[in-house]
Amino acid sequence: MQTNFFRQLTKLNLVGDLQLILRQTDENSFVLSVLLNNEQCGDEARKTIPPLNLRGTAEELDNGFFENVSVPLRSASGLMVNMESFMKQLEEAQKQSAMEKEKSDKEKKEKEAKEKKYKDAFQKAEELEKEGNYKGAWSALPKASEYPGYADIIRKKQDEYERHFAPSLFNTESVENIEQKQEQEHEDEQEQEQNFQP
Repeated sequence: MQTNFFRQLTKLNLVGDLQLILRQTDENSFVLSVLLNNEQCGDEARKTIPPLNLRGTAEELDNGFFENVSVPLRSASGLMVNMESFMKQLEEAQKQSAMEKEKSDKEKKEKEAKEKKYKDAFQKAEELEKEGNYKGAWSALPKASEYPGYADIIRKKQDEYERHFAPSLFNTESVENIEQKQEQEHEDEQEQEQNFQP
């Protein structure tokens, strides 16, 4: 006797192990339990898929087996394949997320280190300025090219320090003479205000 049972089973293209358990309940009746298990699927939810139970006589099972199991078995097979694919994608996403977090943390640390270096250099320049060492203060300032976000602040400080140690090319007077003149003008203005009051 020739059967085509396994050829028809092959046509279902199921992924996993198909388990068939046949139990006779009385003289003419049987219960056939059909369970598809895919060990490749890493999701434990696959274990909650129940077996498909068919009841009937031997003739009923012969005639209706593939009609009754094709759709549910294909659905279960597809579900487990999708679950496995999902688990792999989820794992990949977690790796990517960890890499992005690591990259973000690294960038944050680098930014904080650069920020600290900027503040330290600026603080050193201000200390030298208080001591009257304007050339040293100018040299201690961070480079504007390394800190584009602070370039304007750095340039203003550089200009301020330069006024103290470098005479202008267009003005032959020394910085000290200019400062003395400014003080004298200020005193003259105050004196005029006092004389003007009734």
